[in-house]
Amino acid sequence: MVELALSEAEPSAAERRAIDDVVLVRSMGLLAEGSTGPAVEFDGDRIAIGGRSRIAERRHLVLPALHAVRDAVGWISPGAMNGISTELQVPAAEIYGVATFYELFALEDPGATSVAHVCDDTACRLAGGVELAARLQDSGVVAHPSPCLGLCDHAPGVFIQRQGGQHISVRNATAAAVTEAATNPGSVADEPHDLAALVVQQHPSLPLLERVSAGGADNLHRYRQLGGYNALGAAVTMGAAAVRAAVRQAGLTGRGGAAFPTAVKWDAVAAEPGPRHLVVNADESEPGTFKDRVLMEHDPFAVVEAMTIGGFSLGAEQGWIYIRGEYPEATRALRSAIAEARSVGLLGADVGGHGFTFDIELRSGAGAYICGEETALLNSIEGYRGEPRNKPPFPTTHGLFGQPTVINNVETIVNVNHIVNQGATSFAAMGAGSSTGSKLFCASGHVHQPGVVEAVYGTTLAEVLELAGGVVGNLRAVLLGGAAGSFVGADQLHQPLTIEAGRAGGFSIGSGVVMALNDTTNFPGFVSRIAEFFRDESCGQCVPCRVGTVRQSEVLHRIGAKPQTSTVERSLLNDIAMAMADASICGLGHTASGAILSALDLGLIGDTP
Repeated sequence: MVELALSEAEPSAAERRAIDDVVLVRSMGLLAEGSTGPAVEFDGDRIAIGGRSRIAERRHLVLPALHAVRDAVGWISPGAMNGISTELQVPAAEIYGVATFYELFALEDPGATSVAHVCDDTACRLAGGVELAARLQDSGVVAHPSPCLGLCDHAPGVFIQRQGGQHISVRNATAAAVTEAATNPGSVADEPHDLAALVVQQHPSLPLLERVSAGGADNLHRYRQLGGYNALGAAVTMGAAAVRAAVRQAGLTGRGGAAFPTAVKWDAVAAEPGPRHLVVNADESEPGTFKDRVLMEHDPFAVVEAMTIGGFSLGAEQGWIYIRGEYPEATRALRSAIAEARSVGLLGADVGGHGFTFDIELRSGAGAYICGEETALLNSIEGYRGEPRNKPPFPTTHGLFGQPTVINNVETIVNVNHIVNQGATSFAAMGAGSSTGSKLFCASGHVHQPGVVEAVYGTTLAEVLELAGGVVGNLRAVLLGGAAGSFVGADQLHQPLTIEAGRAGGFSIGSGVVMALNDTTNFPGFVSRIAEFFRDESCGQCVPCRVGTVRQSEVLHRIGAKPQTSTVERSLLNDIAMAMADASICGLGHTASGAILSALDLGLIGDTP
């Protein structure tokens, strides 16, 4: 018997209904209206998930239950936490630990039915996000500064959480538009009916944004009209092993930042005994990144089809999409696509009549950058705090629920459709060296046409900026790869954007961020915001990162207050960076100093005497 250690607080009727909608309905395999998920066998206190029976294993519903309560009443009360604890048989202290881990869960009544999260990070900072947040607070709107919302192409961006209604994004936000949306939910369209980002393709043969640039495919009929589900049929004809071989021959690498060979993961998991899982990491929260959002909003069936091919190739019957909570429109687009695919037999048992089973569960995060790290993401799905795990063991052998798991980024998995359709040889012929295929770049900042740019690997930084309409004003630097990347100077625009060139030149393409910064940029403030971002987003699990990100931010503030950077301060930053890179558990600590040190090297902040 689990000791729950409950307080005396009781859930309200509305909170209890919200919890029951998630825990009782979904645990019994009866999908609530608008929800998605695999059928789960239930017989009182035993639940079978993915073919493996667990006693009282409902913990993976912690995050959905917290979302349900927050959406129903606007915050997470002590009574609601007790109610979740009782239903899931998870100690109340652990429910509290999970709830307090995420930015989007308030543990106090906000006093309003709508809460506006106003981006004051990188691109939105350039577009007046800080000033917008101040104006909203003065006008009486409940507004909070927020890290990057993935709306850099429509800066400044605002994410509005609504009690009892649909959450929305406000793009190119003004104080008047946000105030109206927060006080009158019917005043802003809940769905983006037009193209959500400028799409510029270097060559018409590039495939990733083909449907997006054609106006998108928000229903199955439209998707099929534009060539959808041809790849699934071809994959089944090829066979599972041949699909994996094609991914290997194509040289597909991860598009989330690490550039790890995709086939290595796929082959490793396929060789493990089942059950197996395929997880798509849609927790796109690297500041400056929004490419996956555009794909999910306007080509959601491509994600579903590619995952289905992946499940077939891996022998995985269950797929999971973990999407950041600040992407309401993308979440609705994916939920609709999953439901429509399931309704016509393209998900579930005997997919498309091809004799295999595959289904997809959509899970929303709740505002934690660290959950973009693959093992933190797994912990979050399982109902724990989103803290990274030590590796080894790796997810390919001990992943979700301790079972073999492939984790791919959205852009990575969508490329599988094109490898199957156009052939591995054709895919591998694009790009340069081992950097094969095309890459999506997120052009923002001081460019004339912010948006997603698709280009083959090997395209230069100057060409990407030109495809985004060129630079506004006098270019001073480019933030490449996001906050976890580095600054490059205006004299480095000739750099070819490949994995190899980045390693040789000391820069990283990362998640594809290309943020242009002209000479009007307040670089000390901009770089200090990057340091604050890592300070705030560190999960605190390991000492090097927990302490190092705080000390790094403190040094940046001291540098910003002085005309020159002393050799002592620079030496301290170097030592902090080395300690974090050597001893942090995950990539957050490993990369938290890259942009800051490169800014010093370029003389963007604190001239060294």
